[in-house]
Amino acid sequence: MSLAGEAGTPSVVGLLEQHELAARRRVDGLWEEADRIQAELAAAELEWQEWVVARRRVDALLALGAGTADREATPDPPGEHVPPVPADAVKPRSQVPVWREGCGWSVLSLDYQRIVRVLADRSRLHQGPLTCQEMAGVFGMDVMPARVEALRAKAKRLVAGGWLAEPGPGRFTLAAGVAGPGGGS
Repeated sequence: MSLAGEAGTPSVVGLLEQHELAARRRVDGLWEEADRIQAELAAAELEWQEWVVARRRVDALLALGAGTADREATPDPPGEHVPPVPADAVKPRSQVPVWREGCGWSVLSLDYQRIVRVLADRSRLHQGPLTCQEMAGVFGMDVMPARVEALRAKAKRLVAGGWLAEPGPGRFTLAAGVAGPGGGS
């Protein structure tokens, strides 16, 4: 088979492009599935923690009601301890909380805050949206496909969480209502 391809026969470059596109679609699908699973996991963990807190509060109220105010609440059974999460804890990379009025940037991991900060600066300066390739350049990264794709995945998560908008394919800007680092509108 020649490189240019014969009549009716796909070229080597054409075949490579087809395989590249199929691989890209698979990666996109897996990222979407991973995002969905991460969101389900976060919701399940939150529900679990709420039940643990509820049980602890009921234990404390029952202890007070029984006249044993000096006794501590029932300790957690082995394997069920849920440590409190500090407010300034590093958030998992792939979890993006849904933006709401008054929500501050501190709920985002540092990587996500960096993306939001750059787009907030552009918004403040009345500049247009950025592509992920342009963001990589702004961040001083080597503009390599793997890094650009990692930024794209993060930007897409921020869009899904309501922090960013995607007015055109692959172009990102701050979502309406999202403001400076303190949050609010």
